[in-house]
Amino acid sequence: MIQRPMLTADDVRRIAAAAEKEALANRWAVSIAVCDDGGHLLWLQRLDGAPPVSAQIAPNKARTAAIGRRESKAYEDMIN
Repeated sequence: MIQRPMLTADDVRRIAAAAEKEALANRWAVSIAVCDDGGHLLWLQRLDGAPPVSAQIAPNKARTAAIGRRESKAYEDMIN
């Protein structure tokens, strides 16, 4: 049987906390989304001041990165 590592709830909380810390340190008003390797949303947090649309964009970017196994910016670079 093939086994693979999986994110635990604690892992997700730590990832989200690190992302929030980075966003606050840089004064980024963003939404934070964490997905599993299948693109299923595990965490969504909209920081104060983040535009409402970011709560739609962040999960889609996270899903794209998870399923494509690369940062979503790589797709932007390919298109450009």
